[in-house]
Amino acid sequence: MSPTAPSDAPETGTKKHGKNAFLFVIITVALDMLGFGIIIPVIPSLIQELLNVQPEDSTIWIGLLSTSFAFMNFLFSPLLGAVSDKYGRRPVLLISIAMLCVNFMISALATTIWMLFIGRLLTGVSSATHSTANAYIADVTEPENRGKAFGMLGAAFGFGFVFGPVLGGFIGEIGPRAPFFAAAGLAGINFLYGYFVLPESLSSENRRPVDLRRANPLGTLKHFSKLPHVSWFLLAAGIIGLAHTVYPSTWSVHGEIRFDWSPKEIGFTLGISGVFTAIVQAVLTGYVIKRFGPVRTVLIGMSIAFCAYLAYAFVGSALMFMLIIPFASLAGVANPALTSIMSNLTPSDAQGELQGATASINAFSMMIGPLVMSGVLWYFTHDVAPFQFAGVAFFLGAILMSLALIPFLQGARINAKELAPASAPAE
Repeated sequence: MSPTAPSDAPETGTKKHGKNAFLFVIITVALDMLGFGIIIPVIPSLIQELLNVQPEDSTIWIGLLSTSFAFMNFLFSPLLGAVSDKYGRRPVLLISIAMLCVNFMISALATTIWMLFIGRLLTGVSSATHSTANAYIADVTEPENRGKAFGMLGAAFGFGFVFGPVLGGFIGEIGPRAPFFAAAGLAGINFLYGYFVLPESLSSENRRPVDLRRANPLGTLKHFSKLPHVSWFLLAAGIIGLAHTVYPSTWSVHGEIRFDWSPKEIGFTLGISGVFTAIVQAVLTGYVIKRFGPVRTVLIGMSIAFCAYLAYAFVGSALMFMLIIPFASLAGVANPALTSIMSNLTPSDAQGELQGATASINAFSMMIGPLVMSGVLWYFTHDVAPFQFAGVAFFLGAILMSLALIPFLQGARINAKELAPASAPAE
């Protein structure tokens, strides 16, 4: 069964969005994430070039860059979500992608660390693709199919991280700036694709005015804090996101410190992770949600993530580290199921606001997480530490994942009646 729900007639200001609309946004997201994935392996090298420092001393700067990106994303995601509820998903996506092209060029041409920061700050403003794409998917799918649809969207992200880091690792052999130029080119192609192909998904009757009191992170979170059927799940999503920051903030430099990986090897391992994540989200997520229900699926994913973080923390060799990757990718069933739960509990005219709130919480996690993860990695790989422990960031991720169970189970308890039919195993 297709994850889309074709409309009977075109809405005012929109094209008829049948099954192709779903494919269009999946391709848009895949191209966008390909551009992001390309730059991951070379960020440590570029920082080391700009500051003339050793790999261990680049960890703090990587954390600061990630935090600056997340801070701007935290501030602007609710506004962009609200704007997409008023003017539609298409213009928000197109403007964001165009800005990404410019921002990657700024980073590629950076001659100082501060130019690199400017590029990351602007990228944080324009990176509405994930939240707006989630709202787009909610527009064109029926509630019972959203778990599978969000899984396919996750697979599109995985695709970007399959080929992006691998491609970035090879291009990075030319120089640490080359992948940024390639990412800018991909963003330009993505803009042209979206401009000529991507239809609008939000019908006129489901549009709503922009409420500036709620179109900001504090206003949005205050609004959703009064909705217990969603707020506990949002809190759980934030803690899960905080744990997940161990990957983007430490994977590259952790591999270089612990296993002496080159950019090519870093890209290769990220590519392996992306392959398995894409397979899990595209093939297994829909089946697992249908078989076990969204609540049990989230619990399964969180349990796997907890075990994987512990394994990454204490594994003794690079080969064993890589062998954990397929198992860790099974945790990818959790996020689509959790997003589906929240989306199904939210009215159609507030999907953009919900995704904006989710993006803000994730961005807040990205503000705190990289500083904490890179900070503990820096500390426990220097002489000032009481003992050396290069896997400490993954150990911290395991602790956070266990803490995320508390709000998630509370949300499941409050919404037991609404979630019971969807949570029941398939006959």
